[in-house]
Amino acid sequence: MCLGIPGRVIETWREHDILLGKVDFNGVVKRVCLHHVPEVQPGEYVIVHVGFALQRVDEDEAHKVFEFLEGLDQLDELKVEES
Repeated sequence: MCLGIPGRVIETWREHDILLGKVDFNGVVKRVCLHHVPEVQPGEYVIVHVGFALQRVDEDEAHKVFEFLEGLDQLDELKVEES
């Protein structure tokens, strides 16, 4: 099963006309493509799947999803270092 993980956008920038950003997944920060959510602002939450933010989500919902996934022990891939 494929899951989207909620994360908080820390910063955004454009690279080759593509919107990118740093997203914090409860202490693990990853670079994410934000092209599908061009209106997102730092401090807002997004659902991310394989490096792409698919939609914005409110903070309460993001925390609920993250806690649910932690309870299912489904967050191991966030702990792997990026190459």
